[in-house]
Amino acid sequence: MSSPRLSETSYVVLGLVEQLAPATPYDLKQFTLLSTGYFWSVPHTQIYTECARLAGAGLLDERREHSGRRRRVYTLTERGHELLDAWRAEPTSALYELRDAGTLKLFFGGDPARLAEAQLAAHSERLAAYELLRDAIQEAPRGQRLALELGIGQEREFIRFWSSLRDG
Repeated sequence: MSSPRLSETSYVVLGLVEQLAPATPYDLKQFTLLSTGYFWSVPHTQIYTECARLAGAGLLDERREHSGRRRRVYTLTERGHELLDAWRAEPTSALYELRDAGTLKLFFGGDPARLAEAQLAAHSERLAAYELLRDAIQEAPRGQRLALELGIGQEREFIRFWSSLRDG
């Protein structure tokens, strides 16, 4: 059986369905706000279309509710599990893409001290949110906790960097 072409978004959807199953696209969208959305942006409309595409490819089972809003509810198929497991097992050397408006403005000559104030506020707020989340997910799967620790470390580094610019 040939494998459908899968993107990182495909794997986000497969992984989230695995964790939440059964799940509607709305469930997935809501969960991204507390999980992968902190480090991997997927427009919510893309979640809906990707679920349908993956179901069409036989990687998700889809059933419709019989009453109410007749939402589509998804679970992972055996083939979906196999491809997700293979993707997880494959090491990657790909680096993340940093798209940060503060860094962009700094690069083009923005005032470091003025930029630092706004950046410090934003990164301090994000760090506080991450630390609250860390306390709330102590029983979460190890991978989720490790990804959160990485985020905490990054926020601390951003705070260190912007503090040094603010303090001259």
